[in-house]
Amino acid sequence: MPDDLDSVFRREAGPCTATLIRILGDIDLAEDAVAEAFAVAAANWKVHGIPPNPGGWIMSTARNRAIDRIRRESSRDRRQETAVRLQSDPMNSDHDPELEHLDALVDVVPDDQLRLMFLCCHPSLAPDAQVALTLRLLGGLQTAEIARAFLVPEVTMAQRLVRAKRKLRDNHAPYRIPSEAELPDRLDAVLGAIYLVYTEGHTSTFGTTLMRVDLSVEAIRLGRVLGQLMPDEPEATGLLALMLLTQARQPARVGADGTLVRLAEQDRARWDRSLIDEGHRLVRACLRWNQPGVYQIQAAIAAVHADASSSDDTDWSQVLALYDQLLTLSPNAVVALNRAIAVGELRGPAAGLAALEAVDTTSLTDYQPYHATRADLFSRSGLLDDALAAYDEAIALTSNAAERAFLQRQRRSIARA
Repeated sequence: MPDDLDSVFRREAGPCTATLIRILGDIDLAEDAVAEAFAVAAANWKVHGIPPNPGGWIMSTARNRAIDRIRRESSRDRRQETAVRLQSDPMNSDHDPELEHLDALVDVVPDDQLRLMFLCCHPSLAPDAQVALTLRLLGGLQTAEIARAFLVPEVTMAQRLVRAKRKLRDNHAPYRIPSEAELPDRLDAVLGAIYLVYTEGHTSTFGTTLMRVDLSVEAIRLGRVLGQLMPDEPEATGLLALMLLTQARQPARVGADGTLVRLAEQDRARWDRSLIDEGHRLVRACLRWNQPGVYQIQAAIAAVHADASSSDDTDWSQVLALYDQLLTLSPNAVVALNRAIAVGELRGPAAGLAALEAVDTTSLTDYQPYHATRADLFSRSGLLDDALAAYDEAIALTSNAAERAFLQRQRRSIARA
């Protein structure tokens, strides 16, 4: 039961919250109502079982909880009218002078979740806060998961989220709908949020399985909607291409026993060719724009991997050249780390270690892939003691059971050497 409830929460909390925020114009009230609905579900479903439409059950219960809260906390006519409207028709904002201008965004962005992304990306918030709040409200990600994505302590991220919601409330941001002309100014943050939702789905922070396919699929869906909404934005197309080309490898990423399979060892016959073909078409479209951006370049890197029939056939010189270009556009430690991996594949592990030593790794101290990369390069260089120590650090930072099992297996293999 707890696993089933957790699965429903991760799948339905974001959509329900997005819909209630559109109706209510109040982030805290919507989020609290959904949380209360899941608390009721935890008790009710143990007795009666999970209903045929759990999302509809949660939405109906959350709506009723919001009505109760409105009536309990305020006796003002305006609040009472809102409660009556919710009770009679939760999806209809007609004849409501205070909320009817929300309909403007419905026409511009015809998707509740994508609409909320643009609302969360309010210019009064710092870019990191915009993305973090979107992940919290829409991705169903917990604070610890978001903190990992931003390489900051959990308590720091919790404070950022509280401040962001307070600022939106103080600015009445949910009522301030961006016009179509304003959407491009918020695009970067929306792209960042979709990318991080996909990343969490690709390799989940917590849990017993490597992936959260529901998140990956939802991120791709949002990417498609965004691409239709803004067809002339190269980076929107680039992000969709990147997700499709990465998702194509999903069937081969775990073995029959659920263990992680590295890219070099994957059965490429299991890759989804239809997603690869679609991703390649989008990459070619990006090339015609000739406006390179970080997502387009990452998509091009993914396309190089997709072109290779085996790991040995990968054009690592092209991958390295693309990482050099990406590092110019986005000079950060994570990109530099990935570039060092490419150097190690092209020129050998010693060269990869040298490239890594040149990186300012201050922000990577608690970043598990950094230590896992060091462990692999040390191992391939014959520096087994260093490799064991690096694996220990990587394992200590890993909370996903499948990923931890893989790292432990790698460690044991060199400990016996």
